[in-house]
Formats: sequence, C-alpha cells, structure tokens
Amino acid sequence: MRVILVFFLAFGLTMGFAQNKQVLYGFNEVPQSLLLNPGTIIPQKKHFGIPFFSQFHINGGSSGVSVYDIFGETGEDINAKIERKIIEMKNTDFFTATQQLELISFGWRSKKDIYFSAGIYEEFDFISYFPRDLAILAWEGNANYLDYPFDLGEISTTGDLLTVYHFGANKAISSKLTVGARAKVYSSIMSFRSTNNRGTFVTRLAEADAPNIYEHIVEDANVMVETSGIASLDGDATGGKLLGKALLGGNLGVGVDVGATYTINSHWTASASLLDIGVIFHSKDVESYRASGDYVLNGIELIFPPLSEGEETFPYYDDLEDEIEREIPIDTLYDKYSQLRPLKMNASLQYSFGKITGGGDVCDCLNKGGGVEREQALGVQYYSIMRPKGPQMAGTLFYYRKLFNFLAAKVTYTVDSYSYSNVGAGIVGDFGKFNFYLAADNMLQYGNLAKSKSISLQLGFNIKIYDQ
Repeated sequence: MRVILVFFLAFGLTMGFAQNKQVLYGFNEVPQSLLLNPGTIIPQKKHFGIPFFSQFHINGGSSGVSVYDIFGETGEDINAKIERKIIEMKNTDFFTATQQLELISFGWRSKKDIYFSAGIYEEFDFISYFPRDLAILAWEGNANYLDYPFDLGEISTTGDLLTVYHFGANKAISSKLTVGARAKVYSSIMSFRSTNNRGTFVTRLAEADAPNIYEHIVEDANVMVETSGIASLDGDATGGKLLGKALLGGNLGVGVDVGATYTINSHWTASASLLDIGVIFHSKDVESYRASGDYVLNGIELIFPPLSEGEETFPYYDDLEDEIEREIPIDTLYDKYSQLRPLKMNASLQYSFGKITGGGDVCDCLNKGGGVEREQALGVQYYSIMRPKGPQMAGTLFYYRKLFNFLAAKVTYTVDSYSYSNVGAGIVGDFGKFNFYLAADNMLQYGNLAKSKSISLQLGFNIKIYDQ
C-alpha cells in the first residue's frame, strides 16, 4: 500500500495540470482568445491556424504538494517528508491534468460584419482529489485510529479524452457591445469517473466474547466507477480504434460557449464568458463497477493444513476473499449515463491608457465594438471551473503593453489554489501575415521547477489577414 501511495503522489506531482489560461484571455491579438471568450474584440478580417501548430496548451500543478517537498535533497528522510505532507494535505487538495491540441482553426468576417470561426481540437482533462483518510490508513495503519471513521467518500476522480468540433459567430452589436456564441459537438474517446461515493471504515474494540480484540467494520459502502470507451480496448489501444472514436465515432455530446465584451467608455472595458455549457451522453462501450454493502470482520481463524494435502495457499485467505465479495459484491453494470462538462467562467475589467494605437494594419471599420485602442492597460480577471467538490477559482492582475505596431506583451500575477505568487507573461507578434504567440506561467520558479506547484505553457502559429 505504501508503494501505491508513493506512486500516486509522484504521478500527481508530474502530471498535474489546470485549465486556466489567464495570459491569453483578452489578448485579442491572439486568434485563440476567441476560444476563451466568443464575444471578444476581433481585429483581423480572417485567420487560419497552422494545422496541429496553432495551439498547444499544457498547465502543470498540484494544490497541496510540490516535487521538491517529497524528492528535494534536504537531508530529511523521504518517509518523514511523505508522512508530514499526508497529515498537512486536506481532502480538498487535488491533482489535475489538462492538455489541449488544436488540430484545425480558421475564421473570417462576413459582409454583414459577423466574424465566423470554426475548428477541431483534442482535449484531455483529469482530476483526482487527495483521499487523505485512505492515505493515512495506507501509510500508518489503523492502530492509532480506533473508532475513527475513515471516509470512503473521499475517493473522487474523473478523466476524459475527447475531440471537440466547434463553430462560432461574433458580432459587434454597437460601438460598445460585442457578443458571441460557439456551438460544440463532443466526441468522447475515453472517459471514467468515480464521484459521490460514500461509506466508512472503522476499527473498534470488540465485545468480550468476540474471537478477536478488535472488529473492523465497513458501513454503508457505495463506491462506483463509471467508464466508457475503455472496456473494448482490452489492452489493445490501436490507432484505428481511437481515431474512429475521435472522428465522431465515440459517445457524442453537445455544448455551447457564450461571451460578451462591453466598452464602458474610452478607458474602461468589461468582458465575461461561460464555456462548455454542455453534456456528453455515454451509451456506447459503457462498463461500470459498483461495490456496496456492509461488512464486519471479527477475526480470522488461522488454519495451517498439512503440506501433504496439496494446498496452494492457506485457505483462510480464500475464505476471507470469498466473504468480502459476498458481503460487499462488485457488480458490473452496463447502464447508460450522462456527464456534464466542467463549466468554466471568465470575467475581467480593464482600464486602458496611453497613446491611441491603430493595431498594425487594422482599420477602425474592423473594430466597431472595440472603442479606442490604447497602448497600455491594467486590469483584473476572474476564473472558475466547476469540479466534483465545488468550483476551483483564480484571481489575476494583469498589465498589457503594445510594444510596437507588430508586437504586444502581457504580464500577469495570479492567486489560485496552487500558490499566491504566480507571475506569468505572454508575447504575440504579427510579422506580416504570420502570427506567433508564446505564454508561460509561474516564471518566478523557473530557477527550480521542482519547487513549483504549477507550470504553464501555451504557444501557437497562425496566419492573420487584415486586408479589406
């Protein structure tokens, strides 16, 4: 059990990611900002993403522990460090993983001044909360926790690999208001989740006439794991099977993004968006497992059979396994189920100042909803994502600067579940029609990434056209 626990911590520390893209949100020079707010201000007339290179996004983090906390060379025994972090961490601490790869992306402005955009991207999203009670039980045992109810409900995890097909429209309603919406079709490749579990494990002093000093009790257990797209692989995750599910052959779902930008005056601008208001309907290749019931173990009668009887193992092991499976059976189910997508919310308030800029070759006629563009801006930004145990939130302060007509930069300071010292930066350049952007997060920790609880990288290449 200790080996499993160490592996769980190591996996979480090396694979933890989050979905917040605070550097790119509102960075209008980047066409992919449309994916964060369908109602953002769009300066160009057309854009085309370089296939497979228009957006690569990966964030890394763990809310309760860093790699350095466990594996750093501090002279302290690693077992002591693991034990301390297990006690310090809460059952609301989490490891998450999100990765996105844009496959196709393009957009164009119609004669009616509606900016249409469409594309396809692949996404992997995973979260697992830290099961503190079970970690203590695995690491320390139950000798010092008599009458303590270890909570089986702390098991909470979800994971999804899917392809998203989307089509959006953006329109400047007036000189102040720009709105947008994006329709999505989800094609789930693989999915699993285990949430809303319950049950307790308690060790108590047994009655005087019991066969053992202690009795171990599992009460009101109901633990379930739902999967789709996994059972049919049977260890053979061939490219053909996965590709077929990615190309609308998986479990399908629908969703929508909505957003708006409002120019209050020549200095102040507000924006907001709601992303992934949607659901996936899992009906194909569905296989779920549920363990439920109650169980009391009063003791084991040790039986040592003569070797001449040819027993391969002591029979009490088999008897105990049979008894547990009988009292708390694991049922395999094939029921359909629906799964809400993790709803995301962005909002910002920005104050622009400095000289008025023209944004390169862009003319005011393509910026009807944008008010006056200025070379600098300060602002605040809010982000949240719905998770099984409630929303995860982040707050950001940012500074934007137009360095040249072809080059802009943005610096952010973010407070979130990972840290209170997350400084990020992004830069975007328009070299003729070629657009390139790069954004990174938690830059203060780049001297020793092992001490960082979150790391982020986003980059991409596009073709942008401003000509009329």
